[in-house]
Amino acid sequence: MAVNLFNQDLKAPRSTTTAATLVLLCKRPLAGQGKQRLAATFGAEETLFLAEGFLHCALEDLMAWPGAVVLVPASQGDRDWAEQLISALAVKNLANATVVPQHQGNLGHRIIELDRQLLKLGHQRRVYIGSDAPILSPRHYQQVLNQLGQAEVVLSSADDGGVTIMATTAPWPAALTDLPWSTDRLGQALADCCRDQGLTVGYIEPSYDIDFEVDLTRLQIDLEQDQRPARQQLLQRLQTLFKPDARTGNSNRAESKPEMYR
Repeated sequence: MAVNLFNQDLKAPRSTTTAATLVLLCKRPLAGQGKQRLAATFGAEETLFLAEGFLHCALEDLMAWPGAVVLVPASQGDRDWAEQLISALAVKNLANATVVPQHQGNLGHRIIELDRQLLKLGHQRRVYIGSDAPILSPRHYQQVLNQLGQAEVVLSSADDGGVTIMATTAPWPAALTDLPWSTDRLGQALADCCRDQGLTVGYIEPSYDIDFEVDLTRLQIDLEQDQRPARQQLLQRLQTLFKPDARTGNSNRAESKPEMYR
């Protein structure tokens, strides 16, 4: 049985109407794809191990979520991978997860089309996350659920100017297609876009995602007190990665691959 890592008052049936839906947008971890700024520092193989660890953490959040969950692979071609992943995790409380692949277009186009599909499926309160912010904790999610009772859009600002959580009880504005995605102006542009459409915007505490080596060193410190299993596993990986070699003084990068859910 999966451990509920959230507070007791977060418990709710897995329904599309009585609780918010956690929506995970993710890319299938593959060598040489994604997180190229990390790859420039650590190489493709190590970056793949890290990407799998980040995904592991995001799946941990899906398993602990008290409402419905949706896994959103980056393309239709990854549907089978996502469904196999959900099947493998079924015994760990993801048996009722929905897989909805992303469509083509920029991230704004993809989110709007995804949001339309989720609304048709009855998901009224939708909490969107990516797979590269393992710092997100039950505290962040509790704040989101609290804020969704007061605002139509709830954001967690990322330190790089983006967002790590974007939640809503309303359809996303069509102007999302014109936002400066993957820039340090995204967070403010997203909030302004929503307000321009008459939506109320609330914030929870800020957070950060992982793009550079400095983000990993910060994460290593922040995860030291985090007892969630996937975070502890990622922490061990980071401790090994940044452990100085006694002979050379350089960081030691382990060859072993972190265990994923099987």
